[in-house]
Amino acid sequence: MFNEYELRNRISSIGETQKITGAMYLIASNELRRAKAAYDETKPYFDAIRAEIKMIFRGTNKEIDSKYYYPADGGRLSEGTYGILVVTADKGLAGAYNRNVIKEAEKALEEHENTKLFVVGSYGRKYFSAKNIPFEADFEYSAQSPTLHRARKIASTLLSRFDSGELSKLFVIYTDFKNDAVQDVKNERMLPFHRREFLSEEEPDGEPYKFFPTEKEVLEAIVPSYVCGYVYSALTGSFLSEQRSRMAAMEAADQSARDMLDMLSFEYNRLRQSEITREITEISAASRFQRERKNKRQEG
Repeated sequence: MFNEYELRNRISSIGETQKITGAMYLIASNELRRAKAAYDETKPYFDAIRAEIKMIFRGTNKEIDSKYYYPADGGRLSEGTYGILVVTADKGLAGAYNRNVIKEAEKALEEHENTKLFVVGSYGRKYFSAKNIPFEADFEYSAQSPTLHRARKIASTLLSRFDSGELSKLFVIYTDFKNDAVQDVKNERMLPFHRREFLSEEEPDGEPYKFFPTEKEVLEAIVPSYVCGYVYSALTGSFLSEQRSRMAAMEAADQSARDMLDMLSFEYNRLRQSEITREITEISAASRFQRERKNKRQEG
């Protein structure tokens, strides 16, 4: 049971916490709005690159032999070493956002032990370091305010490892931002990709196009931009999801603070009312005593 002084201090402390959660909510809301605007401006460019790859696959009847593509017959590639880009936040206070991504990464490590992790975000690096899970220590990128420049550097690092044969497959684990209500953790393969990823069964192959110098060289020239777009999409989608998750977490914290304030205010008012009642009772008792004493004196 708290006394009046302690209740006042707790009410004041929770009020200060509400100011912090409110400020964090506004910051996250502003960051989300800015990031979404930037994403919407650049998305058409990467959609166009994907459309070009689709056009090349539909416009040629030849089997394209490249390290970036699965065999045309659907054959399996050698397992080798996988490279996984894991996108977390730089800090917590975002509900289950970070934990869901890390859980998916741990699941991927269990399924394929020969894997190298490339972690974006301080939160993920701290977690894997604490758990003694190896990751690329020289790969240090912030998750805050993703830019195309950062996406190009990340894509270049991953592609150089893939081109050298150090990595046989590239994956990315991130949180996909669909809308304010839906954010899903994804584990997607960036490279190599299948022809069917760009062609649906309902779409017939188009008339053959002529490519210069060759279809293979044109496709491989597009791949760096394709991977950069993939990485930028993952970084931006994750950042949007982080801000939305933080907004939801701050909303929940604010509501919890309100509930606690209501409870403490009720307890404080009850205690104060009890104190007032006690004081009135003491005053009434003292007044009655004085009256009785006066009456006895008058009677005597």
